[in-house]
Amino acid sequence: MQFESLNIIEPILRSLKEEGYKIPTPIQEQAIPIVLRGTDLIGCAQTGTGKTAAFAVPILQLLGKTRSFDRKRKIRSLIVTPTRELAIQIEESFKTYGRYTGLTCTVVFGGVHQNPQTTSLRNGVDILVATPGRLLDLMNQGFISLKDIEIFVLDEADRMLDMGFIHDVRKIIAALPPKRQSLFFSATMPPEIVKLAGSIVYKPVKVEVTPSATTVDIVKQFVYFTDKVNKNALLLELLKDKKIKTALVFTRTKYGADKVVKVLKKKNISAEAIHGNKAQNTRQRALSSFKAQTTRVLVATDIAARGIDVDDLEYVINYEIPNISETYVHRIGRTGRAGAGGTAISFCDADEKAYLRDIEKLITKRIQVINDHPYPLIDENPVKPPQRQHQDHNRPRNVARESRNRNNRWRRR
Repeated sequence: MQFESLNIIEPILRSLKEEGYKIPTPIQEQAIPIVLRGTDLIGCAQTGTGKTAAFAVPILQLLGKTRSFDRKRKIRSLIVTPTRELAIQIEESFKTYGRYTGLTCTVVFGGVHQNPQTTSLRNGVDILVATPGRLLDLMNQGFISLKDIEIFVLDEADRMLDMGFIHDVRKIIAALPPKRQSLFFSATMPPEIVKLAGSIVYKPVKVEVTPSATTVDIVKQFVYFTDKVNKNALLLELLKDKKIKTALVFTRTKYGADKVVKVLKKKNISAEAIHGNKAQNTRQRALSSFKAQTTRVLVATDIAARGIDVDDLEYVINYEIPNISETYVHRIGRTGRAGAGGTAISFCDADEKAYLRDIEKLITKRIQVINDHPYPLIDENPVKPPQRQHQDHNRPRNVARESRNRNNRWRRR
């Protein structure tokens, strides 16, 4: 099927052709006609399956039919997404697909000064992409009104839940007009997400491209069992392979990401970290360098990496196994995007075996084990450090009193 068969208008088709898009992905093929009919939709699709275009293309077409030529435009479509990287990516997609429609789009997110964002809002926009916190902040300041929203999109709903945005999302929903079209997208559909969807959409059509919580089948998945102390050495060993032109490495913590970067740089491997403690311009610069392949390794935490969209990224490395099974799905979804191939490698120490079992249970498949490597797992049952004893707060005073008593006795002698 070609994009032409989806009844997409010529200005958008022209943009898609210029970007090299010829055949829609399964989520695009199913979702675009439903959205164009004005029907609410629940889309369950893995990260990297092209769902941004699945809602951006029909939104541009629907808004274009009743385009306002008033300089002071009202916000008619709102897309809420959990991270600033993903928000920026979505805005870029709207501007790319809608370059010939005359519609305007802007993005608002936290971590940067709000003045450039409020200036864009004052000039008037048709489509707003936002993260929850900054959106509510600007609404409270009076810069944003949602009363004219015609189409609302909640993207990456499961990640919203993981990041604790559920209360913010409910506040945003309460400010929307009752009469609207709502689109709900999530890579996984646990019961909490199903409940949230029920409060947003009305008589929706559900599109499920792949079974819930499964990984992209074309991504090759491997696991290396190794001791925690040898993970740096194993990473350096893998990176000796010149076929790994770029790799996205995941750690659980910001501190861990910085430590890995330090190790890599000592061995003259170009690497940068991306996490919540980094300034937005630093994060964008790191991402741009990674996309341009001037940085070979990008080390990221899960929150910061959500929204990273790098063409032809072939390798994702889980330096640490995620303790939330669904996070594994999101991580490896950075590769194998839109039908391309990819490889996901995980380092698993003894303490992480339980996490690995949970992941395999979730994705309903065994991950292939690579035993032929120089740093195999030796310590199958590492001794956990003893629990810190509760301090007796009376003891220091008693010791001091005993010391004073001894001194007094010595003086009396």
